[in-house]
Amino acid sequence: MLDIRRLRMLHEFATRGSIARTADALGYTPSAVSQQLAVLEREAGTPLLDRTARSAGLTDAGRRLAAHAERILAMVEEAEADLSAHAAQPSGRVVVTAFPSAAVAFAPALARSLRAHPQLSLLLRQSSPAEGLLLVRTGEVEVAIVDDWTGRLAANMDAAAGTDHGQGVLSYYHLVRDPLVLVMARGHRAADPDRPVDLRALRNEPWLAAPSSEPSRQAADRLLAAVGLTPPVPSEFEGLGTVANLVARGLGIAIMPRLAVGAYERRVVIRELPAGLDLARDVFAVARTASMLRPSVAVILSSLRGAARSMSQRAAAVEVPETQEAPGAPGALGGPGSADGL
Repeated sequence: MLDIRRLRMLHEFATRGSIARTADALGYTPSAVSQQLAVLEREAGTPLLDRTARSAGLTDAGRRLAAHAERILAMVEEAEADLSAHAAQPSGRVVVTAFPSAAVAFAPALARSLRAHPQLSLLLRQSSPAEGLLLVRTGEVEVAIVDDWTGRLAANMDAAAGTDHGQGVLSYYHLVRDPLVLVMARGHRAADPDRPVDLRALRNEPWLAAPSSEPSRQAADRLLAAVGLTPPVPSEFEGLGTVANLVARGLGIAIMPRLAVGAYERRVVIRELPAGLDLARDVFAVARTASMLRPSVAVILSSLRGAARSMSQRAAAVEVPETQEAPGAPGALGGPGSADGL
């Protein structure tokens, strides 16, 4: 009979791709992982790993069993969730991961949910969206907040005629659409709401930005290129919160996701970009489908979605639409090709 603990180990190996990374994830030594996988091979009666002196990979049988293992583990979690669904109060520990600006934006709502459910505890970690998805899939966290700059995931959800989208093991819940905005200090000449935004007139301003490897920066560069604007090389800073802080101090201007302005929103002026330059990312909460019956996970997801609705309502209440069309903008923008970001 196949041991479920070893099946979990095989699933981790299939996800992480090496014995060393599997050992790190599970808190074992590499030799212990290797030994347990060898026992699983004997239980299965067929080789599961193709070992060499330097590495190991799954055989065809190993890949098939790893796929079965993922479904088996999901069924076990679903059974546990079904039993806990009848609990009187949400309880236990929920681990959530988010990219930095989302962690700041959604932390207050999560803290309020803990006050309403004193038996519930929370660990909010920061990670890249790609890492967050991996951690949810492997069961190390219950919920991940991730972003998508491509628009493909939102389009898939629209095609499915629903706001929630299950993809087998994982379910996605759309939270907010987060547009790029122009941000400057109060008193800046471009902060006047009665004057249309003219990006070309800002060419020689001191521009601040995230590093060029970040999707938010790539999106901003793509937007500026759409209007034929190549500003001087911007000063680069790791972390969009740092960029927002510097803008608030009057040290430059920036194009950044609105969500990343965060705690600095009262210290800066946010201008919507001209029509045709409304590039945005979609932000999602992701959880394992099997965990949805757990009251603790349901509370966290409900809190995130409620916070997202409030954010959208506040943004709609203060927006003054910029109706002028940017030169050369229609059809000029496409989505950056990464779902990771700050």
